[in-house]
This record gives sequence, structure tokens and C-alpha cells, in this order.
Amino acid sequence: MSRLVLASRSPRRKALLERLGLPIEIAPAEVDESRRPGEPPRWHVRRLASEKARKVAKTLSGEGPAFVIGADTEVVVDGEVLGKPADLPDARRMLRLLSGRRHEVITGYAVLPAAGPAKARGVTGVVSTQVEFKKLDDEEIDAYLSTGEPMHKAGAYAIQGVGSFLVRRIRGSHSNVIGLPVCEVMEALRALGAIRSPIGPDAKPDEE
Repeated sequence: MSRLVLASRSPRRKALLERLGLPIEIAPAEVDESRRPGEPPRWHVRRLASEKARKVAKTLSGEGPAFVIGADTEVVVDGEVLGKPADLPDARRMLRLLSGRRHEVITGYAVLPAAGPAKARGVTGVVSTQVEFKKLDDEEIDAYLSTGEPMHKAGAYAIQGVGSFLVRRIRGSHSNVIGLPVCEVMEALRALGAIRSPIGPDAKPDEE
């Protein structure tokens, strides 16, 4: 198996890939995440995912076969992109905005070869998931804010954490809402020859 490097410091993305038995190295990429004027959200996340992967890939040149995975996730409602809240009032604003409504979670991903004999161009894409929140009252919002979980999450919630109680239903990839569309990334890794098996030998099955 080739070296697999995740261009992100997100523990959630790392955990999703390790669950499938993949040995993942972490090499966070620092890029300017500002949106360009008039740039649609889908273009934005795809561009950032590619920029992150390319930046890390350049540092791995000459170190043997390696592939870099880049990703960027945004929450979009009524055309507004909700990033990580700036402060507690901003997190409260986001939760009130999402309350009782559907929104879109989009993740751009990029899987790029960094070194070795494989010189494929790489695979990039965007995955969208529709998420519907329950109608939230102030007590529920305040209780969730008190956990501190919303402060470092796009859209001010984490579906894999305490924030699961906010979500009435989803349509599309669950892992995409967490931060990485696992199905599409695994398909890209296989297509590029980065992995041979659909899952790694150390895959961790769910235990009741």
C-alpha cells in the first residue's frame, strides 16, 4: 500500500479513514480559505481541497509512492456559507438560522499522487448532503452551546457528537456531514492504485 497523507488536522477525517483500516499520516496544509468574489460554494470547497492536497504533495516529492487527500467542508443555507462561528453569539445565530429548516453540507475532496511511478492526474469532486434540523427552542440552543462543541464546527454543530440531537433527517452521505465523503474518497484511492483492497486489513468493525 502506498503512503496515504491527509492534508488536514481534523481528527474526524482521520478517524473515518482509520476505521477502514488505512494507515494515515497527518500533514496539515495552511492555505488562504477566503472565498473569491462571486465564487460559488461548490467551486470554493473543490478549489480549497485541491490547493491543500497540492501544497502537501509538493513536500513529499521523492519520498516514494504517496497519495495526498485534501478536503474542505462548508454548510450552506439560502446561499449563505456558514463557516466556524467567530464567537458564542455567532454560533447562536447559526443555530437559530438552521432551526426547523433544511440546509446543504458540501465537501470538496481531492486525491492527488505525490511521488513514485504513478503520475496520474488525481481525482477531485464535490459531494452534497441535505440535512434537516428539528425546530429548536432557546433552551435547546443554550444547552448545546454550553457543551462548547459548536465553536469549532462549520455551521456550529457536529452530527457525530452531541449535535446529533439537532438533526431530524439527512439525505445523502452521512460521512460527508462529518467532513469526508468516504465512499467517493475510497473509490478515488482505488482508481489511482493507491490501495488494492476496498478496505484495509485493520478495518475496525462496529461493536455493540
